[in-house]
Amino acid sequence: MEIPLKSLPGGRAAASGNMVTQSDLDLKEMALKEDLKFYFMNPCEKYRARRQIPWKLALQILKILMVTTQLVFFGLSNQLVVSFKEENTVAFKHLFLKGYSGTDEDDYSCSIYTQQDAYDSIFYVINQYRHLKNISLGTLGYEHEESGLKICKQQYKRGTMLPSNDTLNIDVSTETECILLKPKELTGKKGELKLNSSFFNLEFYRLIQVEISFKLKGIALQTIHARELPDCYAFQNTITFNNRAHSGKIKVYFDSDTDIQECKDWHIFNSVLQKNTQYILVFDGFVILSCLASLILCTRSIVLAWRLQKRFVNFFLEKHKRRVCCADRLAFLNGWYVLVIISDVMTIIGSILKMEIKAKNLTSYDVCSILLGTSTLFVWVGVIRYLGYFQTYNVLILTMQASLPKVLRFCCCAGMIYLGYTFCGWIVLGPYHEKKSSLVWMFSRLYLYSFISLFIYMILSLFIALITDSYDTIKKYQQSGFPATDLHEFLKDHSSAGYRKDRTSFPLICCRRQQSEDNLILIN
Repeated sequence: MEIPLKSLPGGRAAASGNMVTQSDLDLKEMALKEDLKFYFMNPCEKYRARRQIPWKLALQILKILMVTTQLVFFGLSNQLVVSFKEENTVAFKHLFLKGYSGTDEDDYSCSIYTQQDAYDSIFYVINQYRHLKNISLGTLGYEHEESGLKICKQQYKRGTMLPSNDTLNIDVSTETECILLKPKELTGKKGELKLNSSFFNLEFYRLIQVEISFKLKGIALQTIHARELPDCYAFQNTITFNNRAHSGKIKVYFDSDTDIQECKDWHIFNSVLQKNTQYILVFDGFVILSCLASLILCTRSIVLAWRLQKRFVNFFLEKHKRRVCCADRLAFLNGWYVLVIISDVMTIIGSILKMEIKAKNLTSYDVCSILLGTSTLFVWVGVIRYLGYFQTYNVLILTMQASLPKVLRFCCCAGMIYLGYTFCGWIVLGPYHEKKSSLVWMFSRLYLYSFISLFIYMILSLFIALITDSYDTIKKYQQSGFPATDLHEFLKDHSSAGYRKDRTSFPLICCRRQQSEDNLILIN
């Protein structure tokens, strides 16, 4: 017999509660689907749906122009710094290296083959240092009067060596002697006594090396022509006469370590330089403000996406009693926003350093170059995200994403073969191996032909095949549909009619894109 519902105690209340709970769950599901659908829209669709102006898109376009312009200005300024360093290094080699031809022989500048040439070269450096102000064409000077020319010789302890009798008796422990020649001493009798001392009696059979070091200062005036304030430089120069091989050839090395320092006291009577510096500082300030706004917007988007992910995960667990897969959770993490945030942070730090450099408070050109260069790279790479909204460019982006893991694994395997060839070629065909025998010549032919055949005809072809296979897979997915996940299935049946109204009015920057409701592609 059928019992009426009203005759059961609490039956009507329980049914009513279930209906209310189911209704609340449906409303929560509809609201969640609306938010998810809106989240995965592109900026143009968001504008048409809720009239939300794409501030991040407009800001990224503005930031590209400003950051690139800032980089060009800093690059032109940094080019003057680099050229000043290189030109001074070349000038120092011509000034202090006797017989320098203008071109380095190898990793060393020049070489010496006789004892007399060794003495002449050492005293040539001393004489040129003494008359530096009279012979130099640049704005060079000594560091201070107490500094000078430091000469150190390193040699083995005393012993005997008779090559004709194949006799060697020497202590391999080394000793180092140094002497300091000040600019004032070189013009007086005290300097002559030092130059005639026994320090300069070199025993070449136990001599290891002679090192001459001195510090000079200079001012770069060419920046004035570029309407910039000049920089002060300190050059730590080191000339090394290397006799470690004892082969009858002394290699002469010249090393110049350049340090940019703040000018302690400078007065430039021209208002154009000051105004130009102020304009650039104001422009750098606008760059910092734009990057700060972009950083705030992208951080806000990541936080909202994380909250939306939690809502979806909790709802899916509540309704279907199972957890969302890792791929669906990662769909909410927008890697492009992370890239933009990193770029903004680097641009802000680099711009602050650039402003300090421009005001002559800092001289960290290298650090600033790395920060601004890397941030500009990330800014331009971030543009790919917006190209992905076009189907043609999206194929390229998806192909790169799909082929990257395969390419990395392939490069690991190919790298093992390449390293094997590298070590084999280094020991057999390297610069320290005798190459006159016919056996080595035959091996070199076999080595080169096998390497070319393996890497050009096989490995390179396989590398291209991996990318082609990923491209074909993506094209097939676009025609027949991508593999459906829980997130796709959750959004597939949701109607977005409310978002399709008023499609005729939209900004000129937006473009139309046809998209099937049954095959929703989540672009993140």
